[in-house]
Amino acid sequence: MSLKIRLTRGGAKKRPYYRIVVADARAPRDGRFIEKVGVYDPMKSKDDPARVQLETDKISAWLAKGAQPTDRVLRFLDAAGLAKRPARNNPQKAEPGEKAKERAAKRAEAAAAPAEDAAA
Repeated sequence: MSLKIRLTRGGAKKRPYYRIVVADARAPRDGRFIEKVGVYDPMKSKDDPARVQLETDKISAWLAKGAQPTDRVLRFLDAAGLAKRPARNNPQKAEPGEKAKERAAKRAEAAAAPAEDAAA
């Protein structure tokens, strides 16, 4: 049985509230879980200490048993100093696509043409 430390959604529509739980990876997102180990309230400000509340001793025990945190939970654990999140870097993500490059080249040519006419 592979275990995940992940978020389950609660709260009303447009007012999310998440519990951080340990669950079987095959269980539904908001379904059966083994233990609640924290809460996350995204409606609170980012500098509010009550935004993320973790039960560190329980989380450490589950990590020792082999539970794998999801990416979002791993961010919380990294901020709390419980786990190390490797830095990600994808320099091609910000690079424009082929069609955008073509449009930019056409715009540059169109802008350069009147400047050449004025110089001549």
